[in-house]
Amino acid sequence: MTLLQYLRSTRLTGTKLGCGEGGCGACTVMVSRYDTDESRIIHASVIACLCPLVTIDGKHVITVEGLGTSAKPHPVQERIALLHGSQCGFCTPGFVMSLYTLLRNNPSPTEHEIEECFDGNLCRCTGYRPILDAAKTFADIAWRQGTVAADGSIYVSEPKAKGGCGIDGCCRLQTSPEAVVADGGSAIVHDPTKAPTSIANGDCDKGSGCCKVQKRHDSGLAECKVVNQAETDKAAVIARFQRYDPTQELIFPPFLIRYAKGATNDSEPQLRPLDITSTDAQSWCQRYIRPLTLSELLAALEKHPDAKLVAGNSRLGMQIKLKRSKFPTQIYVNDIPELRQISETSDGVTFGANITLARFERVLDAFAAKHGAQRTQSLAALRENLRYIANSQIRNVATIAGNIVTASPISDLNPVFLAAGATLTLASTSGERHVPISEFILGYQRTAMRPDEVLVSVSVPFNNEGEVVRAFKQAKRKINDIAIVTCGLRVQVDESQCVVDAAFAYGGVAPTTVLAHAAARAAIGGTWGDRAALDRVLGACQQELQLDYAVPGGMAEYRMALTTSFLFKFWAISCDALGITCAESMLAHELGDGDEHVVSKARQEYAPVEDRVIVGKGVAHLAALKQVTGEARYVDDMPELAGELHVGLVLSTRVHARILGIDAEKALALPGVVQVLTARDVPGENHWNLFKDEEILPSDTTHYHGQPLALVLATTRKIAQEAARLVSVDYEDLPTVLSIRDAISQSSFFSETRQHINGDVDTALAAADFVLEGESYCGVQEHFYMETMCAVAVPKGEDGELEVIASTQNLTETQMTIAQVLGVPASRVVCRVKRLGGGFGGKDPRSVPISAFAALGAHHTGRSVRITLDRDEDMQTSGQRHPFLGKWTVGVTKEGRILGLRARIYSNGGFSRDMSIAVLERAITHFDNCYRMCATDFLGRVCRTNTQSKTAFRGFGSCQGMFLSESMLCEVADRLGLRVEAVREINMYQPGDLTPFNQKLVGWNVPRMWTQLRAKAKYDERRQAVDEFNRQSIHRKRGLAMLPTKFSISFDITFLNQGMALVHVYMDGSVLVTHGGTEMGQGLHTKMAMVAAETLELPLESIFISETATNTTANTSPTGASVSSDLNGYAVYNACKELVDRLRPYRQRMAGEPFAKIAMAAYLDRCNLTATGHYCTPDIGFDWDKNEGLLSFYHTQGVAIAEVELDTLTGSHSTLRVDIIMDVGRSLNKAIDIGQIEGAFAQGQGWTTSEEFLHSSSTGQTFTTGPSSYKIPSAMDIPRDFRVELLEDADTSALKTIFSSKGVGEPPLFLGASVFFALRDAVLAKRRQLGVTAPLHMESPATPETLRMACEDQLTLMAQIPQDLREGKVPSVTRI
Repeated sequence: MTLLQYLRSTRLTGTKLGCGEGGCGACTVMVSRYDTDESRIIHASVIACLCPLVTIDGKHVITVEGLGTSAKPHPVQERIALLHGSQCGFCTPGFVMSLYTLLRNNPSPTEHEIEECFDGNLCRCTGYRPILDAAKTFADIAWRQGTVAADGSIYVSEPKAKGGCGIDGCCRLQTSPEAVVADGGSAIVHDPTKAPTSIANGDCDKGSGCCKVQKRHDSGLAECKVVNQAETDKAAVIARFQRYDPTQELIFPPFLIRYAKGATNDSEPQLRPLDITSTDAQSWCQRYIRPLTLSELLAALEKHPDAKLVAGNSRLGMQIKLKRSKFPTQIYVNDIPELRQISETSDGVTFGANITLARFERVLDAFAAKHGAQRTQSLAALRENLRYIANSQIRNVATIAGNIVTASPISDLNPVFLAAGATLTLASTSGERHVPISEFILGYQRTAMRPDEVLVSVSVPFNNEGEVVRAFKQAKRKINDIAIVTCGLRVQVDESQCVVDAAFAYGGVAPTTVLAHAAARAAIGGTWGDRAALDRVLGACQQELQLDYAVPGGMAEYRMALTTSFLFKFWAISCDALGITCAESMLAHELGDGDEHVVSKARQEYAPVEDRVIVGKGVAHLAALKQVTGEARYVDDMPELAGELHVGLVLSTRVHARILGIDAEKALALPGVVQVLTARDVPGENHWNLFKDEEILPSDTTHYHGQPLALVLATTRKIAQEAARLVSVDYEDLPTVLSIRDAISQSSFFSETRQHINGDVDTALAAADFVLEGESYCGVQEHFYMETMCAVAVPKGEDGELEVIASTQNLTETQMTIAQVLGVPASRVVCRVKRLGGGFGGKDPRSVPISAFAALGAHHTGRSVRITLDRDEDMQTSGQRHPFLGKWTVGVTKEGRILGLRARIYSNGGFSRDMSIAVLERAITHFDNCYRMCATDFLGRVCRTNTQSKTAFRGFGSCQGMFLSESMLCEVADRLGLRVEAVREINMYQPGDLTPFNQKLVGWNVPRMWTQLRAKAKYDERRQAVDEFNRQSIHRKRGLAMLPTKFSISFDITFLNQGMALVHVYMDGSVLVTHGGTEMGQGLHTKMAMVAAETLELPLESIFISETATNTTANTSPTGASVSSDLNGYAVYNACKELVDRLRPYRQRMAGEPFAKIAMAAYLDRCNLTATGHYCTPDIGFDWDKNEGLLSFYHTQGVAIAEVELDTLTGSHSTLRVDIIMDVGRSLNKAIDIGQIEGAFAQGQGWTTSEEFLHSSSTGQTFTTGPSSYKIPSAMDIPRDFRVELLEDADTSALKTIFSSKGVGEPPLFLGASVFFALRDAVLAKRRQLGVTAPLHMESPATPETLRMACEDQLTLMAQIPQDLREGKVPSVTRI
């Protein structure tokens, strides 16, 4: 049992299961222990999902529940909640615990330390900025406007004069501090249901010089005064924070100090060896042994030679989780002092093999400080790579030994140990022996260590004069990622710069860590700094470290290019360090980490709301305090009911095959298994979805690898999953299609086509100065909602009634499908949802089968049934964002004006239609983005492939269509020799223009925002600066991109454009609102409560929204398409307006009385205090055949500028700065909308850069099944300077929306692609420097591999695999 499993079994459900492999941080807790080696208490953030429960003996565990409650939160919880750092809230407890642990170790951390403490925590909603902002209020500098830090406490400055714009450095906020505490000294907790009030109003004593009364000349709005309400709101919230007093934290139990020292008295438990045997036959560990001395360990190992040694459990835990491995006997070695000793001699340092990597970091720093940089070069190289090993939570428990003895080919430390010439000490009952690490690693996960031996220590020699050691690592993401290639490189020269020794060790280019002996021989005897020697060494390295084109893991050419790129970097850096003057040493300053260590900063900007009491204000998410304290309940947090069963999925192991038979005999024989269900057990209709082309459980054919074929019902989740693996399935394989290009070549399409022709394309092409052809591609994106698919079905025992609590965006389709599957009326099925831990479209149709599985089990057994998918199951079975391929022919003038366009647009729909036709339509209707295209011919097809059915995803095809067209514009600009921004400008729509779909652009603000942002962000100056940087820098290039977006708001299916609400006013004056939308972090419930409060003229705290359910709001539309606030907001408004009309006589008669008395009077007068509201979008509806009707109710628009820096030798990059301006109309909640913009941007940035979804080329199996292989952006990946602004004072008279607001959830996502296009600009700069004239074709995502290989320099050319060596081979993994 893991610590996480134990905690959740005791109803401490604040700690979440996000991935089960230690990569997302949702299960972070603080584990404290008394360290006898350092004689101090150490607080460590720990991943609970990988932590065996038995390893907690003698330690103190604090979970998020132990910090505070929503009524009395801990300062960490309060600040994250009230500064908008929690959206869906599922990941939030993990962030809280990581920050809390940092503060327990260091109450006054730096901003850099704060950012680094989150290196193991992932968030899919917020874009991280508000989390970092909140966390930095604990920093040791007073970055907080209007606040200063003194004596470890937080204070707010008292203004000299009323007024304050809230802008950093505002003169009214620079005064003496006054502690913010309530009477009696207790801290004030700001109520999240109340809008922040400014801490200052009016003008300051600077008169006309005050920033508040200055004109906003850089915005293009001459009459708009600088009043940044975002900063004012932030300062007002911070002013109400309770003080953080580290002396008031929970103490470490004194007993545990005595326990660790072995000094407990006779009446107390004693620290002793453990030998525990499990009675669970299915357990992955049958026997657990915990020795306390080395001799006890060696004796246990002699008795159990097949036992696995466990320290941090990161590797074994992953094998247990992902490979379902079992290790019957395990020996825990972290409580053995002899394995943690550190000593030094004049020759070097010996490190105990079992010191944690976190302690290793601290010790290495200490030795570097003690002995100086030259003698500790090898230690510094180890320290450098330690920064990027996994994450803080893993490093807190993982050990040196674990990194060495696994002999992983991508070990981060072994290459450095190998290059440094480290020696290992092994011990057994027969004695000790010393083995050079070069003789220790024998092959793939094979070492020279005998079964009865244990690694005791590793000795690293000091370095000599003339010696340089460096380490390099390249991964898909800089932090919290496994290596693609890693290396340790060492050279030693004499006084004449002649190389006397060299060692070049690499990981990721062979089955194990290897020394490049030929490259070292080529170096030794040569002159270090001589270009001929460099060429010789690089050539030998490339020749020696060859990879097969089909090498496991793929990226063969990239990995080979990295070996020489790292060696080139080392050459330049080492020459510089040795004082050798050569062309390369002059570039050493370019070849470090660049801006990786730059602390992020951010700015949000919006104007105050003057004409409304509640709507528009920056109210915090109403559930935020519940989410930060772990009180918020998600589906799997619900207590199990008596007799509840769990579902285990039998997944297909074939990509396309006939199902010849399913044998469940072995599964049914397993104790605890109740039943196994297949297609024949479906009592009603097995086919589902709009097209009825997909089965709940397949009856005769499996269409993709990982498709659920059968359901196992068992008394525990563990038994259900174990039994599912015992089910045997016989197959007959069928032909397969995976990718779009394969589908096109085999004409594998769904029957539907979508074509739209506007104007005479042939004539337009004939009139063009240039007719250009090309293609654009954008890849798959996984939703990676933090809460995986889950549902609970509870049978009511009569009339076929069933209650389903589901994590779904589409309650009605869930209800209707379950009713059809079970063969009962929909009125018998009630579906409920409290909140979702993220959705992004992935929990629209694809959540339906998951709920149906639980319902089917409940129907057959009459018992409550629960299903919660593991992360790898979720990613294998659920759909993703559609990849798209566009083939285009475009006619342009020499100035870049588009005259005609013919585009053939293909998407990969997977095995069923799902929502692919609608997604294709959205891609076509957004291909124009923000540009006039006089004549167009769009033809779209959906490819049928043997992959998961692709589905709805935030942006719903629009971002794919815009990406294809923007990529086209880039290639057009390249071929015409123009800046792509000039091409964008010359083609940009102007107000009143018609789109190809005959829609007049009303309220069109993109040109205004383009001009405004260009000036405010100083685009032209920065363009010149970037160009100058690129002229000066050889191997680092910067890129700049400016990108607009136009997003159509409305469901494409007309009947879905409706919302409904039910509002109750109770006789005590409280109000219950129910509406048709689901809360998944986007703040929908908060906005709806604000609409209700504004309309009813009540305080926001009077409004309560409990859940969404089909028995209170029937026939709901799915929550998506960015219309939920529009549809449900107007429905809530209509219901509340009706109640206002009914209550008006009572309010007039009882003026000044509390609302509770008014409500009671109305009730006693038999006034109906319940109202329903309905709303349908007017005028909407488009006819594709006639090209008539209103395609979009309105457009949400935006513009972004992104600046990046690219390491052209590795493909790594940093996003230096992003500026965004969005037109969201008159926002319902400006702070929430800012959060939606930032979160969507981060998701779009990930889609086009780091998030590469891959399949096995040979089996079709999903290759990327969790955070270890699929990389969403981390807190370190967001822009280092992130500025977001809402467009103010725009004309909203044409908007027919609730309070003139606009949908905001999806539109900003495409702006994240500005990072992709900035990277493309940087690659172009490198290619221009190299004289590469071939057109640049770059596909998304722009991974480090894509970027590095696109540079096409000498080293990438050296790495190219000849065509004859590729024949008959394909890369082992592939995009689809």
